[in-house]
Amino acid sequence: MITQALMNVCNPTCLALICLGVVVGIIFGSIPGLSATMAVVLFLPLSFGLEPTNGISLLIGLYMGGISGGLISAILLKIPGTPSSIATVLDGGPMADKGEAGKALGAGILYSGIGSLFSIVALIFISPYLAALTLKFTPVEYFAIAVFSLSIIASLSGNSLIKGLLSGLLGISFALIGLAPIDGISRFTFGNFNLMSGFNIIVLLVGIFAVTDIMMAGLGRKHLDDAYGKKSYHLKGFGITLAEFKDQIVNMIRSSIIGIIIGIQPGIGGNVAGLLSYTAAKNSSKYPEKFGTGIVDGVIASETSNNAVIGGSLIPLLTMGIPGNTVAAVLLGGLTIHGINPGPLIFQKSGVYVYGIFFALIVATLAMLVFERGALPIFVKLLDVPKHILLPIVMVCCVVGAYSSSSRMFDVWCILGFGALGVAMKMLKIPSTPLIIGFILGGMTEENLRRALQASEGSISVFFTRPISLAFLVAGFLCVAYVLKNKYKNHGENTLGEKE
Repeated sequence: MITQALMNVCNPTCLALICLGVVVGIIFGSIPGLSATMAVVLFLPLSFGLEPTNGISLLIGLYMGGISGGLISAILLKIPGTPSSIATVLDGGPMADKGEAGKALGAGILYSGIGSLFSIVALIFISPYLAALTLKFTPVEYFAIAVFSLSIIASLSGNSLIKGLLSGLLGISFALIGLAPIDGISRFTFGNFNLMSGFNIIVLLVGIFAVTDIMMAGLGRKHLDDAYGKKSYHLKGFGITLAEFKDQIVNMIRSSIIGIIIGIQPGIGGNVAGLLSYTAAKNSSKYPEKFGTGIVDGVIASETSNNAVIGGSLIPLLTMGIPGNTVAAVLLGGLTIHGINPGPLIFQKSGVYVYGIFFALIVATLAMLVFERGALPIFVKLLDVPKHILLPIVMVCCVVGAYSSSSRMFDVWCILGFGALGVAMKMLKIPSTPLIIGFILGGMTEENLRRALQASEGSISVFFTRPISLAFLVAGFLCVAYVLKNKYKNHGENTLGEKE
């Protein structure tokens, strides 16, 4: 099985697709406004006609390149190319201002690869055991896991918990449209047969992320003719000496662990991982006052962690069918399309493809290191493309991607509608991440709740008498309580400050 998977990935066609995915992913990641999510979404329809290993490997390459590529604009322009690179800006930008752009870029690229390799090792060794554990799961446990995952919405609500919950409930509402699980009753379709199957996850993601950003750029049309500014850099090797590498071992390991743990948790993402790792590095540093002034420690912490999320996010995806982030949600769609059903039995039913994913991740990591370092001058030039040229091209790709997903014009109108919804949410400062989480987990929550209640003949005690279920429900409650406590504390401090 492992040998066959290795042979499939080492096929020249598969290797070429991985390299193509990495290069395109880096391009998407390096251009502010684009992202790894957009890259995977746009190329998902193109993977339909490919052999499963080839199609999934292409998406893996896009994922790997897209996450890492964000560091280019984060360092050179102080604009994170992807949300995962937010923390990279904090020290990467000041390093560029001090003439150390090369060192920041080199360190970011190197530790992106290291973080990815750490997460791949974790994925390989943790996934089989987690899959064996989940064989014991019933709908009761899956419902509890879904509730715990939904509780994370509270921590992603930004400054307003109410707005975050509203966004999450909106996502759950969208998930309820169509045929109900188990009994197949039509709900909220309003007589439109196109809604019988509900909204396509790809359509929702394209609309909320890509089309929204394009519309927002259009609303600020006076800036459309602006090209991103140029900034020079010089780089020898990866810019890190052996002594500096040894000094960063603890930072590297800690950031990798944080990234893997955050990746496993559904719906959090690389931006949170990067910020947590940055904070941990600052708090444990001998010179915390230097953070934010241009120090390589901050770049290393952020880039190691956000790339470690990649492997971590695939652990719950493969073993339980729960996407750790939006890119993993798109990958879930890709796996399903190719007949690969994530879950406890995935190693028995689709073992060749699973091990193929492992090998594809390793190849993609190595390709990312080679291409991102070697072609860095070319990728930097792409930042100079004027937005009035770039955005229409991206919009056409969005329309083609939406139509190709199911060959329906209805989906094209849907991406425009979701795009308009995304614009309204941005204007009202309502976070969109809870909406995505609610949509992804809403269906899973409902289906397992109904199955569990059917099996227990309507008794809710079953959720509290099974240890694993009880543990996840308690964890979800504690998560919400912790967030509420912090928000109440911060509100009290702000109120006191205003009085003073």
